[in-house]
Amino acid sequence: MSAIYLASQSPRRRELLSQLGIEFVQFSVDADETPFENESARQLVERLARLKAETGVAMGYEDRPVLGSDTVVVYDNHIMGKPTDFEDFQRMMKQLSGRTHQVLTAIALSSTHKTMSKVVTTDVTFKPLSDDEITAYWHTQEPLDKAGGYGIQGRAGAFVTHLSGSYFAVMGLPLYETQELIAEFNNEL
Repeated sequence: MSAIYLASQSPRRRELLSQLGIEFVQFSVDADETPFENESARQLVERLARLKAETGVAMGYEDRPVLGSDTVVVYDNHIMGKPTDFEDFQRMMKQLSGRTHQVLTAIALSSTHKTMSKVVTTDVTFKPLSDDEITAYWHTQEPLDKAGGYGIQGRAGAFVTHLSGSYFAVMGLPLYETQELIAEFNNEL
């Protein structure tokens, strides 16, 4: 594949996709990310990745495939969104402190003819966090726009004691699976 579109304004996804050596053009899509009633985290993240890719195609980005992606953080079967304020962030960090949670990242590739997708699940374990560590991390402003209130590629990386799965998926774009999906998509053309 010579080139694709990336339906995301995320600087992290742009940086990660660049590592694959694929030519791409980045743009943003507006997608309603409200979960459906009784929708599992896996169903939600895959639906949103597909929605973003398909919305890009519907917007007229048709001359090459559109890549969409979405990431959610899940603890105890509860989807953790972006923190709304310090109290919400503090609650999230106390839930994740000293425990293992899941990060689900879905990728989808779409054209006018088809959409293909994959979901990658990664288990992430945090060390026990003190109130001072939680407050100090909040003041970095890193958690403000991050699902689950943290970015593994930033200062919260020091909270991680164990990771089972894809580090890059936790960042927002699983490199191996993205390359695989692009190859599978091309093989079916």
